Amino acid sequence: MHSFALPLIPTEEGGVIIPAEQVTALLRGVAEGWTAAVEDDSPDTDPETVRAMSEALTQLADQIDAECIACASRPDQAPEART
Repeated sequence: MHSFALPLIPTEEGGVIIPAEQVTALLRGVAEGWTAAVEDDSPDTDPETVRAMSEALTQLADQIDAECIACASRPDQAPEART
């Protein structure tokens, strides 16, 4: 079993935020764990289903990364220049 440390950042509204890089690392870690179970011939796994689920998690992590990159590179999101 894997252990993942996820830093939670409190918001002023009382919610919490998890950094996207931590979320994508978690998704990829779960996918890798599932894939390892298939490669170890675990009797409780259906290889086709596990591979499909692992691919779905990896694609979700890729999508989150791409959306974060797009958001960070938008000119209206750039930090104000200091004078």
